[in-house]
This record gives sequence, C-alpha cells and structure tokens, in this order.
Amino acid sequence: MYILYGGSFTRTQIVEMVMAEGDIAYELREIDITRDEHRTPEYLAINPAGWVPALVTPDGETLYETPAISLYLSEHHDLTQLAPRTDEPERGMFLSGLFYITDDLEPVMKRYFYPHRFVLRPDDTAGMKQHSLDIALDRLSVIDQRLSHGGPFHLGERFSLVDLIMTYWACYLEPADVLEPYRAVKHCMGLVMDRPKLQAGFDALQAGKQEFAQLKARGGGVA
Repeated sequence: MYILYGGSFTRTQIVEMVMAEGDIAYELREIDITRDEHRTPEYLAINPAGWVPALVTPDGETLYETPAISLYLSEHHDLTQLAPRTDEPERGMFLSGLFYITDDLEPVMKRYFYPHRFVLRPDDTAGMKQHSLDIALDRLSVIDQRLSHGGPFHLGERFSLVDLIMTYWACYLEPADVLEPYRAVKHCMGLVMDRPKLQAGFDALQAGKQEFAQLKARGGGVA
C-alpha cells in the first residue's frame, strides 16, 4: 500500500484527489507543518528537502514534488481520465498545460501564501502579496483565453490532471470575486468540483481555507 506523508495547509490534497479519482488505497501519515514536523530529523530522512507531501510506493521508493507524484500515479495506474497516454494526440497539449501551471502559476502562489518569506522588510509583505495576486491573475488570464477557444477543459471535452491542479490553486485566491473576469476558468472549475469523486476533496479544501484563516488571525501559521 502507498504511504502518503502530508497534512493540512499543504498540496497533499492534490495527491489525495488523484488517489480518489483513481480509487487508489493509501495510508495517510499526518505531518503538522504548523509544528515544524516537516523539519524533524525523522521526516527529513524521508524527504531531505523538507517539503510535504511525500509518497512511499509499495516498492519502497520515496517520491516527492506534488506534480511528479500526481503524474506518476496517473500513469502507473493507467488513469487516462487524468493523463493521456504517450501515444494519444492530446498528450502534447496535456504536458504543455501541466508545465505551464507548475512552472508559472505554482511559484507565484507560494509568494501569495507566504509573502513574508520573499521580502527584506516586514513593511513590504502586503505589497508582495498583492503583487503575487496580480501575477497569478495574469497567468489565469492566459489559461482563460485557451479555455475560451478550446474548452471547457484544457483538452477540450476531456477532463485531465491539468484542470484539477488549476482548480485547486484558483480556489485559494481571495476574494473570490477576483475570478469574475475569467468566465472560462470559472466554468472549468465548476465542472471539476462537480466530479463525484472530487467533491469531498474540494469540501475539505474550503474547510482548510477557513481553518488557515483562523490560525493566522490567532497569530499562528507557517513560518
């Protein structure tokens, strides 16, 4: 059985939704990043980079980096509803969309979530957060154009992992009305969140957002 190391306020939910979509059994071992459990010697022995999640396969191999784990699971379990096979015509556009999100959107979202890590002066934190939001919306505007011309999903009528990951990140942007100009993105998000096997995951995401906001209001969070 797979062992998934992860927990709240991490991209573990993406991997769990991939597992749900593919009916893949796994054991979740909670890592509380608010208590720096991802920096303990025990966890660093699993993933020396200290990032969460990490996945131990039934063969004992340890995988990390959420997009890599998600793609591995999709291909290893032949989840063609998430990742086209290498000989399918949609494969090229799938990889193009996936790498655009992981290379251009995800790094910006890290600055959006943790702006204090990327400034020299605390007074610049709010400016960094707003700047990151502006860049994230610019990235989504590109995606919106693509979906407007060839949607409703990145691969036309075919749902894929690209749509799942985009929806995950877009759900975190606040306030929610910042997405109003991006009608194709919002339409795609609605279709993704309505998928029966993903609904519980997106419900958990919304609950996690509220919990994270409450944690920050109390002066907690992730350093």
